[in-house]
Amino acid sequence: MNKTDLIASTFLGKKVNGSEDYNPSLLVAIPRCENRIQYNIKEDDLPFAGWDVWHAYEFSSMTENGIPVTRLMKIKYSCESKFLVESKSLKLYLNSFNMTKQGKTIAECLALSKKIIERDLSEKLQTDVMINFLENNTERTEIFGNFENLIKYIDETCLKIEKFKEAPELLETEELDAVKNYYLTFDSLRSNCRVTHQPDFGDAFIYYKSKKHIKEAGLVKYLSSFRSEFHFHEECCEMIYKRLYDILNSGDELFVCALYTRRGGIDICPVRYNCKTNYADALIDLTKFARFGVKQ
Repeated sequence: MNKTDLIASTFLGKKVNGSEDYNPSLLVAIPRCENRIQYNIKEDDLPFAGWDVWHAYEFSSMTENGIPVTRLMKIKYSCESKFLVESKSLKLYLNSFNMTKQGKTIAECLALSKKIIERDLSEKLQTDVMINFLENNTERTEIFGNFENLIKYIDETCLKIEKFKEAPELLETEELDAVKNYYLTFDSLRSNCRVTHQPDFGDAFIYYKSKKHIKEAGLVKYLSSFRSEFHFHEECCEMIYKRLYDILNSGDELFVCALYTRRGGIDICPVRYNCKTNYADALIDLTKFARFGVKQ
């Protein structure tokens, strides 16, 4: 077992009772560097900017009078951080607020929770972590409306997919006469937790601007090859980005986002890009509930 898996297995795959009292020691930080080294992603010279956005759908605490307060909590922190938070440890940590009484009013309870959680996560991950609580009447904001499903570009009766471990050699490109914009989505992304091996499902969104055309059939094959990969969501997003970045021309625009479905009451939505883009503004905006399809 490598160092990352050893750290992640603190709680993953184990029966854990958690805590009935507020307990920041439950948080586990995972170093990003180990997976990045495998794909020649240099920590001091990242080929992308981006964010890790989390939605915790089951956050709950109580006022001093024992009135339950439950909200959807949205979290974000930069991909430039040296660490990411392990998801089960985050769930256990957030659950430690369930029986914690704080604040005379609901507003005070939420304000105190926000202050505490931002402090604890920022200290653990050694970066600025920002959160917000969304009300039940928060309007759903649709995103990526102009992205086309990759399946529309292929003949599914003729395409044969045989590799289900990440296979960048499946990617093919052709040079065009002019620069073109591409807006693509793949709604059958599947990978697996690197510790528990439980499946994770999501939608991948890819925008690129280039004279090179990434052939859609090869891209479908490549994204399908993650079905037997064992990685965290953030790692998969960065792997996809780096493989595409490596086959495009220098200076080409590239954007990759993965909207994973929730598991254990939490979903993770990493986004990586090397260009100014408005596509994920709503996703990054902590005041908005931004999803794409019914799976989210």
